[in-house]
Amino acid sequence: MQAGEALTALAVAVAAGGLIGAERQQAHAGHEGADFGGVRTIPLLAIAGVLAGFLRPALGGCIVAALLGAVVVALGIAQWKARGDDIGVSSEIAAIVTFGLGVLSATPELMPDPSRYLLVAGTAAATMALLALKRPLHGFIAHVSSDDVYATVKFVLFALVVLPLLPDRAYGPLAVLNPRKIGFMVALVAGVSFAGYVAARLVGSRKGLLVAGLIGGLVSSTALTVALSSRAREQPALTRLCGVGIVAGCATMFPRLLVVVAVAYFPLFLPLALPLGSMAVVSYGAAIFEYFRDRAGDSHEDVQFRNPFELREAVKFGLFYACILLVARTAHEYGGARGIFASAAFAGLADVDAITLSLVDLERSHAIEHLAAPAITIAALVNTLVKAVIARITGGRSLGQKVVPALLATAAVGGATLLVFGLR
Repeated sequence: MQAGEALTALAVAVAAGGLIGAERQQAHAGHEGADFGGVRTIPLLAIAGVLAGFLRPALGGCIVAALLGAVVVALGIAQWKARGDDIGVSSEIAAIVTFGLGVLSATPELMPDPSRYLLVAGTAAATMALLALKRPLHGFIAHVSSDDVYATVKFVLFALVVLPLLPDRAYGPLAVLNPRKIGFMVALVAGVSFAGYVAARLVGSRKGLLVAGLIGGLVSSTALTVALSSRAREQPALTRLCGVGIVAGCATMFPRLLVVVAVAYFPLFLPLALPLGSMAVVSYGAAIFEYFRDRAGDSHEDVQFRNPFELREAVKFGLFYACILLVARTAHEYGGARGIFASAAFAGLADVDAITLSLVDLERSHAIEHLAAPAITIAALVNTLVKAVIARITGGRSLGQKVVPALLATAAVGGATLLVFGLR
C-alpha cells in the first residue's frame, strides 16, 4: 500500500471512529466515568485497527488477534472499574466494531478502495444510528407483542429461505405466473407496509389521529378508512379528526405506490409521479387544512393495525396478486388497452397494490406498452372513490361531509391529469 492510500485509509478510519465516539460522549455527557470511550478513545481504537491492518501482511493474522485481545482486555478493565454503575456494553461493542473498521480500512485486498471506504462509512453510520436511537428502539420493543415477533420471524424465514428456493420460471395460462416474482412482490409490499406498521407502533397514541392517518396509509389506507369510520360512528365527537385521519391516510397511499413502483421497475416512476403526486398534494392539503382549521378536541387515541408480516396475510396477498396478474394479462390479450383499463378499475375496487405490481410486471416484460401508468392511475382513482363510499356508509353523513369532498377533489385532479397528459 502506497503512502497516499495508507493516509486515506487512516483518515477514513479515524473519521468513522470520531462519529461513533462523538455519539458515545454526547450520550453520556454529565456522567463522567459511567461509560467507556468518547471522542478521543474510540478513534484511537480505529487507529489501532489500522495499524493491525498495515502490519498484517508482514506479521500475519496473529498481530490482528493480539491487538484485538488487547482491546478486549482494556474493555474488561474499564467494565471492572465501572462495576458500581448501571451500564450496559453498547460502548464496548461499538469499540470492537470501530477496531474492526480500522482493520477493514487498511485491508485493500478485500475490495477496491472506493467500495471499501463506503462500507466503512456506512457501517459507522449504522452503528452511530443504533446507539443514538436507544430510547425509540427500546420504546418500540416495549410495545411489541409475541404475535408480532412470531409473525416477523415467519416472514423473515419466507424471505430469506423459501423465496430463493422458489422456481424462477413462468407457469400457467399465458405463462405469466412466476413463483419467484410473485414471492418477491409479496415481500416488497409487506416490507413497505411493515415500515408503516413499525412507525405506527413507535408513535402509538401520542400524536393524535392526523399522524395515525399519515402513517396508517403506509400499512393499509383501506383498513384505516374502515377503522376510523367505525370510530366516528361510535364516537361522534371524533368525527372531524377521524375524517382528517382518513384523508391523510388516503393521501399516503400515493407516495406508497410510488415507492413500490420505484423499487419494482423505476422507468414507471416518472410517468406516475405527476398523477399520483398531484393527488397526494390535494389530499394532504385537504387533511392539513381541516386539521388546523379547528384543533379543539384533538384525540390521542390509538388506531390498531395488523402486522403485515403475518404469514396468512402474505399468502392471501400472493394469491390475490397472482389472480390479478392473470386477469390483467388475459384482459390485454383479448381486450387490448380497454381490457387492461377495465381490469385495473375492477381490481381497484378491492386493492391497489396487486394490480399495480401486476401491471409493473407486464410492462417490464414488454407484454404491454405504455399502458401501465394510466391503468395504475385508474386503479388509484377507483380505490379513492371506494374509500369515500366506505367513509360515507360506515361513518355516517357527518363523516361523509368531511371525507367525500376531499376524496372527490383528489380523484378529479388525478383524472384531469390522466386526460390532459395521457401518461405515455
